Amino acid sequence: MSHSAHIAERLLQKAHSPDTASAIFTDKLLHKTLHLGATSSDPTSKDARAQRRLTRLRKESKSKKKCKVKPLSAKEKRVLGVYDIPDDARKYELYEPLHNMWLGYMWEILGMDAEKGAFVTPQNKGSILASADYHGAMISVARSRCVSHVGLSGIVVRDTKFTLQMVTKKNELKIVPKRYTIFRFEIPQPRANQTDDPERRADSAGESSTQRPPLVFELHGSQFENRAPDRATKKFKQKVLKDI
Repeated sequence: MSHSAHIAERLLQKAHSPDTASAIFTDKLLHKTLHLGATSSDPTSKDARAQRRLTRLRKESKSKKKCKVKPLSAKEKRVLGVYDIPDDARKYELYEPLHNMWLGYMWEILGMDAEKGAFVTPQNKGSILASADYHGAMISVARSRCVSHVGLSGIVVRDTKFTLQMVTKKNELKIVPKRYTIFRFEIPQPRANQTDDPERRADSAGESSTQRPPLVFELHGSQFENRAPDRATKKFKQKVLKDI
């Protein structure tokens, strides 16, 4: 066995005779056909193009993030006074049209009719009253653990999770906590000439002596500690109020 023989041929000679090993090496290994696939014109240019595209996409993503407006945090809103009502907006007459609109809204959702009147019970209208929006409602404090709050009345201008903010007839902004407070509000029943125009309610107050008495409701603030948008999707459940 020659020292210059290929290592594969030497391995074959250990298993076969020299002639057989030489024939296998020549046919199977030395003269074997290699099937090569087509090569790209310039592989490096393809990688460079992909790298340039990736870099461009990253730059565009960073620029979009810089242009996106970041919402204000709760602390920033408090510092800027986003929800504060300025002194020149604390005027009772500014919110009287809002109250008239709220009356029309309540007449509609309660199904109050000028001819048939209204029949409201906790069973048929309780869920509607619990999920209603009270911005614009004329509300007074009937009972409260804070004695100074009892008797306050005004138009609700902001309904937060834990407080009701109202503007009184003295053009004062009063913030009343909901917890341990019972609010009272009235909804006058509409007349025939009121259903289409709630703003005529005050003008036609003395036209008829057969006006039905208003509907009086009491709102227990401790059971009402949620925002107006959250109440719209909250399921109404009757429960026993142990603190009354």
